[in-house]
Amino acid sequence: MPATVETANYEMNELLELVFEQNASDLHLQVGQPPTLRLSGSMTPIDGPPLTPIDTEKLMLAITPDVHVQSTKLNGGADFGFAYMEKARFRVSVLKAKGNYGLVLRQIPNRMFGLRDIGLPDKVRELLYRPRGLILVTGPTGSGKSTTLASMINYVNENRDGHIITIEDPIEYYHAHKRCVVTQREVHVDVPSFSEAIRRGLRQDPDIILVGEMRDLETIEAAISAAETGHLVFGTLHTNSAAKTVDRIVDAFPANMKDMIRTQLASSLVAVISQVLCKKIGGGRVAGYEIMVNTSSIASLIRENKTFRINSDIQTGANLGMITMDTHLMNLVNRELVSPDEVLDKAQDPVAMRDRLVQMGARLREL
Repeated sequence: MPATVETANYEMNELLELVFEQNASDLHLQVGQPPTLRLSGSMTPIDGPPLTPIDTEKLMLAITPDVHVQSTKLNGGADFGFAYMEKARFRVSVLKAKGNYGLVLRQIPNRMFGLRDIGLPDKVRELLYRPRGLILVTGPTGSGKSTTLASMINYVNENRDGHIITIEDPIEYYHAHKRCVVTQREVHVDVPSFSEAIRRGLRQDPDIILVGEMRDLETIEAAISAAETGHLVFGTLHTNSAAKTVDRIVDAFPANMKDMIRTQLASSLVAVISQVLCKKIGGGRVAGYEIMVNTSSIASLIRENKTFRINSDIQTGANLGMITMDTHLMNLVNRELVSPDEVLDKAQDPVAMRDRLVQMGARLREL
């Protein structure tokens, strides 16, 4: 159990210090519940009285800029980045629920992680030297996509020269100028939308463009166009496999454009990295990955709308650094980093995963 905040009069600085000390990923502040930390993936209330509507409003006002206070009153919520001294940054989501204010703060560590630190194989580094193309990092909310992208951008920044433009909502990791010049633009602060930022960015002599979220047709179209015209583009989607990522992109377009987009995607896509976060045995979390590197065979499958066969190409592409999610999850079990029950929850094919785990003698919880 984390340390106790002594009084009912919660102070935001005390709570942020607690998040930092406990290395919690998130802080939840909701009326009727004590401040709650997410520790190693589990929700852990601190020892203290439940928050009142006055408490959450005071805590919200302590860190929320006036423009976002007004946005919350008008629209029911707002998102922004917030720095806690030199220790950490937070991505803050302010919300209204049952007429009261609530907050969720996601901790963004100040320290940049190396690619090996987050478990990515060395083969991935080779992709970061590509002069052009689209690299997608996908997964559900809270799966560590932002950390993976920040690690990739930091690697490029340290090992290549050029101009990096990041487009985020909000800006999470701050990147210093190293070998690259880095321009970080925040949607709704520096530029009105992702798609507009990409279009304007193409006139700003970029080599690498990070698109924080490919959430609509205009943004997806602009990102693919940038990748085709000689830029290395990083982007994210909330999909959980390479095949579903391709389908999600194609499905965003009207029927008369789907064949054209499949052709563009087949030629511009470099790789799809899908990830999930698993609870580690003994505390902490570790990422499970699926890595697909585009080959002439996979490009043909994309063009011919046969994405259901991509998984078999991934299974035979280990020499290129490819791996399926379920194979990587089994590796984590074999290395005793993650429990069999945990990987069963995260597996893409739970039935086949259960059979594999039973064959290796794993004890599984009852269904």
